[in-house]
Amino acid sequence: MSRVSQFLLIVFCLTLLSVLQPEILAEENKAEETAPVRVAIFDFPGSGSLGDESLPRFLTPENGFQCTIISPEEIRDGQLKNFDVVIMPGGSGSGQAKALKPEGRAEVRKFVKNGGGYVGICAGAYLASSHYKWSLDIINARVWDRSHWNRGKSNVTIQLTPAGSEVLSKSKSKYNIYYSNGPLLVPDNQTDLPGYEVLATFESGVARNGAPAEAMVGTHAIIRSKFGSGRVICFSPHAEFKKGPHSLIASGVYWAASQD
Repeated sequence: MSRVSQFLLIVFCLTLLSVLQPEILAEENKAEETAPVRVAIFDFPGSGSLGDESLPRFLTPENGFQCTIISPEEIRDGQLKNFDVVIMPGGSGSGQAKALKPEGRAEVRKFVKNGGGYVGICAGAYLASSHYKWSLDIINARVWDRSHWNRGKSNVTIQLTPAGSEVLSKSKSKYNIYYSNGPLLVPDNQTDLPGYEVLATFESGVARNGAPAEAMVGTHAIIRSKFGSGRVICFSPHAEFKKGPHSLIASGVYWAASQD
């Protein structure tokens, strides 16, 4: 092949590459944008949770999520590495800890510390806290009025903070939401954990079974923080139940899955 022919071939190849490369990059970027958030929903026999039923109803592929139910055994086996976020739903925080066993709790901590996302709802928020001997200690929060944890079940009003409006909902800042003995979260003083950010507070409360009437109002309903390279968000009330607001959970899961 003559030098002229070689030169023309090189020019042709470079021209073809300049035409195709933007299309290839566009397809790669599109694939990255549309990849669903891989969500592991914790459940086990006797958990008392409805999360395995309620969460997959709106955390759908159409909404950008791919849900899988994960067992304590699978967590202890290291399967969280296949997911972006783990959701610890309602039920019993101590029951979840017992089912996980120390090995499973260590796996959850490792997953979040290495960049995974954690979403705790009611019992899952108790589990995430730094309050109990069985807690995961991944968010610097304790439970206010702990002795009256069984304060009752009812709809309550929560108020998003400016940070909560930015992360969870730009459309409205006040929600009516179902509450079922979730933790009343307040800051703890663990020196090895960063402080958390308040996303929502309780504007009304439930005060049954001897609970003080005003103890719940003003405490923190939704909080978020970092643990290692991962993200933690905790919901005391049940935004995932039938009447929602589901968008708060979906936005929280998406935030937990995002990387800096």
